[in-house]
Amino acid sequence: MKGWWHHLRSSLRLHFRNRMALLYGYLFPLIFLGAFWVLYRHDKYPLLRHMGELLTVSVLGGACFGLPTTLVSERERGVWRRYRLTPAATASLVASTVVARYFIVLTAGLLQLGVALGVGMPAPEHPWALAVAFTLVAFAFIGLGLVIAMMADNVPAVQALGQCIFLPMLIIGGVAVPLESLPVWAQHVSAFFPGRYAVEVLHQCVTGTGFSPLNFDLLALGVIGVTGFLVGAKLFRWDAQQHFSRQRGKAWLFPILAAWIAVGVAAEARNRVIIPDTTKPVVAAAPVVPLPPWAHLTSKDAEALDYDLPPDVGIVAPMAGPDQLPDEWVKPQLDNVRIMLPYWVPSKGPDPLTRVRHALYVAAVPDAAQVPTEAFVPGVVLNYLQLTYPKDDLVKMLTWIASHPDEGNPILSTSDLGLKAAVRDPMLVKERVHYYAVKFVAKLTNHAY
Repeated sequence: MKGWWHHLRSSLRLHFRNRMALLYGYLFPLIFLGAFWVLYRHDKYPLLRHMGELLTVSVLGGACFGLPTTLVSERERGVWRRYRLTPAATASLVASTVVARYFIVLTAGLLQLGVALGVGMPAPEHPWALAVAFTLVAFAFIGLGLVIAMMADNVPAVQALGQCIFLPMLIIGGVAVPLESLPVWAQHVSAFFPGRYAVEVLHQCVTGTGFSPLNFDLLALGVIGVTGFLVGAKLFRWDAQQHFSRQRGKAWLFPILAAWIAVGVAAEARNRVIIPDTTKPVVAAAPVVPLPPWAHLTSKDAEALDYDLPPDVGIVAPMAGPDQLPDEWVKPQLDNVRIMLPYWVPSKGPDPLTRVRHALYVAAVPDAAQVPTEAFVPGVVLNYLQLTYPKDDLVKMLTWIASHPDEGNPILSTSDLGLKAAVRDPMLVKERVHYYAVKFVAKLTNHAY
């Protein structure tokens, strides 16, 4: 036990003396945080909906790059060969290395969380559940880092193997790119990557319900972590002269491959892969008063709206100008919206306010999903609204919607309009509805923003 403690202390001391380790372990995750903040700075709650991705990136960097780089470089320098001559048990030395790496990853995650809170993000909804989830995510990826360390003969090989896992997980594994924005085939592929489950469990602990709907995600991470540690232990090498290509027991790689495949197949069988199509809203009750509340609004209420909006050419709530033309392959989707919107079932809601709000969802969902049609659909929706409602009534209803963004039951998919867009986050759709409601009022009243 004494040797374990001394090895843990020395591992941490050496880490915090290594400038490159500090760069990859702490600065690299903060660069991702800064990039996400720049892209989504107009969100109502900065970085809140992206902490799952950011914390996963932090764990990935420390576990799949930092840990194997440390182990392999020490093995190349003969450090682990010297450890073999000590009376300390192998399991104790490896365990202290893993605990040290967990502490490093944990401090990197806390640094990210602290910076996010400093720029205005509200506190996580379930902090204790987040701590448990973060530990389980770290367990899964540290197990994967051990496997990389045992497969790599030198530090450049660590970088190559790490990138083979890191980049696909970022791009099509649901870590850096939201699942809603991925094509169907990529959503299927993402089910076989642990990054997807890490992001989902961390995201729900930050913004949602905690662990209750996430038993499968927790189980998937646990299975991948256990098999990673098992394979890492079976393939453990003390000496740099023990090249992986000549090592016996490479069949132990099959359990971790089988675990990844089993998790993906189970997700497919449970219909957890594709973002569900939730097009049917819950219809609000018809007003019981002769004159609806929005009808009492005046031009002063419209003037009092907050017109500090994202620009039309930005990423959030874009609107194409008259000189912007859609690509040829985008035009059929826009034509479908123009033709089908008057006959769309939600367009026949119980009252005018509900129908206008539903039309705004058609503009909000493509923007939230970041699909190529996002900048052109709002113009189609605004033209439809102008043709359907008197200008004064339309301005009042849009003003009411902009002033009451939390009302209504969001429509999260527009596939039944022939428009390929779907999201999972109702808060994100409501935020985009607010932006478009204010923008439409500004355009109808010639107000600058």
